[in-house]
Amino acid sequence: MRTKIIGAGSIGNHLAHAARTLGWEVVLCDIDEAALARTRNDIYPARYGQWDEAIALVPCEDAPRGGFDLIAIGTPPDSHMALARGALAESPRALLVEKPLAAPDLDGCQALLEEAEAAGVAAFVGYDHVVAESTTRFAALARGLEDVQTLDVAFREHWQGIFNAHPWLAGPADTYLGFWARGGGALGEHSHALNLWQHIAHEIGAGRVVEVGAMLDYVDAGGADYDRLALLNLRTEGGLVGRVVQDVVTRPPLKWARIQGAEAAIEWQCIAAPYHDEVRQVLAEGAARMERFEKTRPDDFIAEFRHIEAALMQGNADSSPIALRRGLDTMLVIAAAHRSAREGRTITIDYSAGYTEKALAFA
Repeated sequence: MRTKIIGAGSIGNHLAHAARTLGWEVVLCDIDEAALARTRNDIYPARYGQWDEAIALVPCEDAPRGGFDLIAIGTPPDSHMALARGALAESPRALLVEKPLAAPDLDGCQALLEEAEAAGVAAFVGYDHVVAESTTRFAALARGLEDVQTLDVAFREHWQGIFNAHPWLAGPADTYLGFWARGGGALGEHSHALNLWQHIAHEIGAGRVVEVGAMLDYVDAGGADYDRLALLNLRTEGGLVGRVVQDVVTRPPLKWARIQGAEAAIEWQCIAAPYHDEVRQVLAEGAARMERFEKTRPDDFIAEFRHIEAALMQGNADSSPIALRRGLDTMLVIAAAHRSAREGRTITIDYSAGYTEKALAFA
């Protein structure tokens, strides 16, 4: 696989390492030559032991165009649409856009879908947790539950870890992370939780989210404007009701999911301890069975690229849990949640209106 990665920040380094682990050819580009220097001299060797000379580091303006199997975009969310639509013009076999897919105004989302489909490009969104081995097991057990009652997912994690991975940033105001309207804040940055909730709802046949009630704790200080806590109540087409909680203030982090049936529950926990995920089957009387899935954070990206490669080989990219439409569904709920929080009302989603603000209405 010949791969071009746009953006040499933390995610770009993870993606480059994953591609090289699989033996792929990598061109990594960025508009900032200082970012390319940090990749070579600091980020990559510190994380993975040494710099990989097989990676071509190139300023974006000098990057080759065309002939790539995969183009991956790991830049801030408010730059994704322009870069993704530009990448489609290069006719790659596949396109990967990091999460969240866009800013919550949804500008360009419907156009990206239409252009990707017209170009015949398999497009994916970087919600890598849903293709992890532990999540696959969690979903399989969830499908076996009788009479599902509710589904809850929480990704509660202080964002200091993000700033530790980007030491050149002084704080939220220095990056999109500090601005909810750019795709940052708890609702955008930790939208793995929302996407996981939607994925499990699909897996058990409950359908897409059609009602969103949200309360967000916004912070407007220090030159930043973001949500530090997002509480979402959701209802699907099939009537499943549940909750998603995301924040950027919890230490130590908790990344957890639970689906409750009539006689048992299934729980999932990401990095329950260094370094593994856990899936637990919990019976009504309290007895539990735990399964452990060894992994590190780089393994998430390696699994994601293996998944994309397999989807291309098998020709089933449209049914992938990280397919573009799934990421767009998550964006609709993010947009609905911000509107619900601002207006203090439940928002409904009409998917027939496309991936635009016209799909959102008051209940």
